[in-house]
Amino acid sequence: MADVLLIDDDEELCELLGDYLGSEGFVVEAVHDGEAGLARLDASHGLVILDVMLPGMSGFDVLRRLRERSAVPVLMLTARGDDVDRIVGLEMGADDYLPKPFNPRELVARLRAIRRRAEASVVTGAAPGAVRVGDVELDPASRVARLGDAPLPLTSVEFALLEVLLRAAGRALTREDLADQVLGRPWSPYDRSIDVHVSNLRRKLGDAGGRDLIKTVRGVGYQFADRRERP
Repeated sequence: MADVLLIDDDEELCELLGDYLGSEGFVVEAVHDGEAGLARLDASHGLVILDVMLPGMSGFDVLRRLRERSAVPVLMLTARGDDVDRIVGLEMGADDYLPKPFNPRELVARLRAIRRRAEASVVTGAAPGAVRVGDVELDPASRVARLGDAPLPLTSVEFALLEVLLRAAGRALTREDLADQVLGRPWSPYDRSIDVHVSNLRRKLGDAGGRDLIKTVRGVGYQFADRRERP
């Protein structure tokens, strides 16, 4: 059974990536349009690599429909230099992105980082205990997050981000810290990934009735409000 579903209309690239990722321990299934990708996705796929530029249904449309039914981690392939595509993909629920052309070794590093986050809860002893700050509770073992009585439906990267922020509640974390702990890669000054994931997490907390629990610390990064703080 394939553990990576690759959705890209470049058949030559798919063949090359299939061989390369196979040599790195991944089992890849490739499809070449969005409809086929949505039809093929099942529980055996632990990761999705999704190209933005697809014939017919765009990668964004695929991601939107995919997120309606699945929280499977998604890495999007975008055009180099197209920041809009990257930000839109992250805002729609992608876990990470990689601009074309890319170094296959970087792709492998990104996929392994995503896989570590997604599989942490099912590795015996890997997940630390549940954490609660104020009305926000998160249990890594069950992958459940709640604000009061309201569940928080989170992607794998949002879950990891919230956990890191909760465990450091009241302390400011830099974007470098968050990129390293959440994305598993170094942060660069032009990388908006952490900012967009924080924005998505704030929106979901707000939708569940929470106040602005994640504060921006100017010149530093982000901080989850300590339970002793008042609005």
